[in-house]
Amino acid sequence: MHNLSSERLGYPTQKPESLLERVIQASSNEDDLVLDPFCGCGTTIAVAERLRRRWIGIDITHLAIALMKNRLETAFGKQLSHYEIIGDPKDLASAQALAEQDKYQFQWWALSLIEARPAGEQKKGADQGIDGYIYFFDDNSGKAKKIIVQVKAGHVIVSQIRDLKGVMEREKAEIGAFITLLEPTEPMKQEAWSAGFYEPEVFRGTQKFPKLQILTIEELLNGKELQYPRMLVDTYKKAKMKKKIGDEQQELF
Repeated sequence: MHNLSSERLGYPTQKPESLLERVIQASSNEDDLVLDPFCGCGTTIAVAERLRRRWIGIDITHLAIALMKNRLETAFGKQLSHYEIIGDPKDLASAQALAEQDKYQFQWWALSLIEARPAGEQKKGADQGIDGYIYFFDDNSGKAKKIIVQVKAGHVIVSQIRDLKGVMEREKAEIGAFITLLEPTEPMKQEAWSAGFYEPEVFRGTQKFPKLQILTIEELLNGKELQYPRMLVDTYKKAKMKKKIGDEQQELF
């Protein structure tokens, strides 16, 4: 795919939708089943959904799964057919198993729980204290605000929270999130509270958000959310809204 294509989502092997549309239309009919066993960022399943095919997409990385989920939901909204994600952790035990099996897959999956984008997608190495980002807008300046995220699967101590404060200052981030598989210690919680609150100008006097938040995997699995202004979130590049075939007048040629 061309680097300047409006479809581009940042995935290195992304294919044009027009290519998959030709393949799917030439080889299947409506309600047929389309399988893509290496579906990456989900071009095949997005086109299959638009062309009213049933579909199964398979990928080995939780980064790809997060991209696919975001792509489908932003492209189709309420038109999206019901689907199920199979193989991702659904409870604390399976999350621990994933962390033991592959710490990077665990990290990408944990970031997806708060809709954060990995800091170094497809790369494994030094993270400079940042595992993921969330960008949001809470005023009319047009400038995105930043949340930086750290994910820890192992032993956690209060010095990690102090270090995260330093990273937030260095990165000029409004909010920091610390996601942990294990329960945080009381000193960690106190250190996080000492960071104070972020109060957006538009919500001045009515809403404020903890500047440094600790969330456990168990809390996230039980529905707890990261607290920040949600007027407009721009973490992932958005897929354009699509209409399913048959929802709009089709040309003869």
